[in-house]
Amino acid sequence: MTAVEHDADVIVVGAGPGGSATAYHLARHGVRVLLLEKTEFPREKVCGDGLTPRAVRQLIRMGVDTSPEAGWLHNRGLRVIGGGVRLELDWPELASFPNYGLVRTRLDFDDLLAQRAVAAGAKLRTSVNVLGPVLDGDGRVTGVEAEVGPDKEPTTFHAPLVVAADGVSGRFPLALGLAKREDRPIGVAVRRYYRSPAKADDNYLESWLELRSKDSGDNLLPGYGWIFGLGDGRVNVGLGVLNSSSAFGKTNYRRLLTDWLANTPEDWGMTDETNADGPILGAALPMGFNRVPHYTRGVLLVGDSGGMVNPFNGEGIAYAMESGELAAEAMVQALARPAGPERERALMAYPNELKARLGGYYRLGGIFVKLIGRPEIMRIATKHGMPHPTLMRFVLKLLANLTDPRGGDAMDRVINAMTKAAPAV
Repeated sequence: MTAVEHDADVIVVGAGPGGSATAYHLARHGVRVLLLEKTEFPREKVCGDGLTPRAVRQLIRMGVDTSPEAGWLHNRGLRVIGGGVRLELDWPELASFPNYGLVRTRLDFDDLLAQRAVAAGAKLRTSVNVLGPVLDGDGRVTGVEAEVGPDKEPTTFHAPLVVAADGVSGRFPLALGLAKREDRPIGVAVRRYYRSPAKADDNYLESWLELRSKDSGDNLLPGYGWIFGLGDGRVNVGLGVLNSSSAFGKTNYRRLLTDWLANTPEDWGMTDETNADGPILGAALPMGFNRVPHYTRGVLLVGDSGGMVNPFNGEGIAYAMESGELAAEAMVQALARPAGPERERALMAYPNELKARLGGYYRLGGIFVKLIGRPEIMRIATKHGMPHPTLMRFVLKLLANLTDPRGGDAMDRVINAMTKAAPAV
């Protein structure tokens, strides 16, 4: 049997933030990377467009210029609204993370990251729809089958390692029999852009813990909401509902969004349909490692494909990019070893590091999701927690996963101890 010539050392399926971060960090170490994207850039994605300092750190690690001059809107922290209280919480001052967040639409953001990967040496091919894996006689993945271009030309690409970064659909891992875990939290989010000069340049991300419509009275609408200024005269407005809520899967989420916005101040411009910039779009949020294992048979799962959205706050971009960097580190070490047990040992460092870094934290997040899914608990927590700024600063650090691992303050030490004590998911 003749050896198959490899098209790359690593094939990355999907050029979202996770895939592009993986490709960038691999290419920077001299690895031959083929980055395959089914669409053309620029392209739209459903997202809140808000980036916490955890995501900003990953951008800096990719050499991205995050200055306002480069088109980024900076924010100072999170404005939390609930329980009759409006509280502005600045991002914490930490050694491990910058003290600012960012906002940028995915239309620009994903294209920018893909180009960073290309500049580092990755080969990007767009309009490549990956259909499934190529397997050897032992069931190990040695490449991908794809349709290329508008004519859907059948093509096979070969590489000793493949990264599935194909998002929440997870078509590639599904083809390997890796289904979602039903015992992990999942959310649904819908969002829309509005022209709103009154809110467009807001230097805080705004989070609404309680949603009410004009005629709901004291009855809360399900879910939580956000309003993120984009700095270009528009805002990203959306809401999310978790599967711990009784309303999950039984609600018209688009109607829910417009009902909530009808109760916002008129000068914000979100009560008037003529200010809408595009349709209401929705997407699923796969949380808490809801697809495992993250490494098997030559395939590593990155980002949403591996269910890495933070259950505490619905943030996915930071963890997609972070997991991409961790996956790249493991693959760089693995490719320096001969194929076989030595290489496998290096590759297993990836799921082990993910579990050590996020497993306990995501376990706590799963408990949090179950608790806030009960309206009476959410009401009590909002009413009694919101008036206490020190407690809310602790909550911000916990929800955004922003602590110094060593040498932090008392809040950091408590949160770090909690995540270490929790059994990893």
